[in-house]
Amino acid sequence: MNNDSLEYLIKQCQKKNRKAQEEIYLEFSPILFSICLRYAENYEDAQDVFQEGFILIFNKINQFKFEGSFEGWMKRIMVNLNLEKLKKKNPLPFEDYENLIVTNDEFEQEFEQEFDYQQLLEAVHNLPPQYRQVFNLYVFEEFSHQEIAKILTISIGTSKSNLSRARNLLKQKLNLLKTVTKDEEI
Repeated sequence: MNNDSLEYLIKQCQKKNRKAQEEIYLEFSPILFSICLRYAENYEDAQDVFQEGFILIFNKINQFKFEGSFEGWMKRIMVNLNLEKLKKKNPLPFEDYENLIVTNDEFEQEFEQEFDYQQLLEAVHNLPPQYRQVFNLYVFEEFSHQEIAKILTISIGTSKSNLSRARNLLKQKLNLLKTVTKDEEI
């Protein structure tokens, strides 16, 4: 979709045009639903937040000022809604290890080549909520630790430690999956 058609659709959505809303929904639903799948505890919760997110997007579309990416604006709404839902559902404290050094920067490169998207998504989904939130925000949404700390009202050290712990848990789970897969081939 080119920028002119997208701008036209956005302006039509601002006028509550149902056909334009449907086109926006069809165009952006795959990427926005994948965000919900990364944060939700199960598929049904992801569907609920996804639908609620699109309602919120269309209710707030008049706030979009055509500055920056429309997709990025929608992603931010969807991420924030998912985090809000998780905070209400799982008010778990974040672990705070101020001096923990984040390691495993090679994580994504190492495992992206060995596992398909569904396997990686499932492994991330099985992380404890506080680790999954930080991992998603850092890896998928590309937020800095300072931004994550502000969003989740935690310290930067907690963000770093939760990311490190998430990566370590994912490595363990994926290495186990790799071992099981190799054993099945024999």
